[in-house]
Amino acid sequence: MSVKSLNCFLVPAAEKPADSTIQRFNDSTILITNRQRMKKINTRSLKLIIETLVAELEIAEVELGINLVGAKEMARVNWQFLEHEGSTDVITFDHRNHPSRITHHASAIHGELFICVDDAVAQAKEFGSSWQSEVVRYVVHGVLHLLGHDDLKPDLRRKMKRVENRLVRRLEKRFTLAQLSRTTKISA
Repeated sequence: MSVKSLNCFLVPAAEKPADSTIQRFNDSTILITNRQRMKKINTRSLKLIIETLVAELEIAEVELGINLVGAKEMARVNWQFLEHEGSTDVITFDHRNHPSRITHHASAIHGELFICVDDAVAQAKEFGSSWQSEVVRYVVHGVLHLLGHDDLKPDLRRKMKRVENRLVRRLEKRFTLAQLSRTTKISA
């Protein structure tokens, strides 16, 4: 299946939402844009989790856009680029010219993830987890796709799911994922 390139990676400053976090480390950039209203998300905590994931996977160079969106926007993206109806949990766009083979030690990733927070909330209820854990799972899933993992065939899906579960468990041990909930500060 061919995916048209979606370049929301470079958003003019005037169009960037107030809740946008850019992090540079080494020669890498992580841009998190929160365009949904279902949950207040601590993008700084999410950025730290992503940095840890990148370090765990030994990815030397990262250009990654994370778009946190609602179900309506996700359905639009899903239809526009994949011709699938309805919302979905995560969509990955790989912006490299030459996708790499599957490796746990990729030298670079360049891509975008669209993560539907509405779907994270719904799936958390279904699977007895937290919406924060689901958001982290979607980030891990998308990064694994950018590393070359595929889940179209059952055997590849099982292999990818094992790696995904292992990475999510490691991140859950290291971080209190509830910290992804941003609370409004009360001024005295």
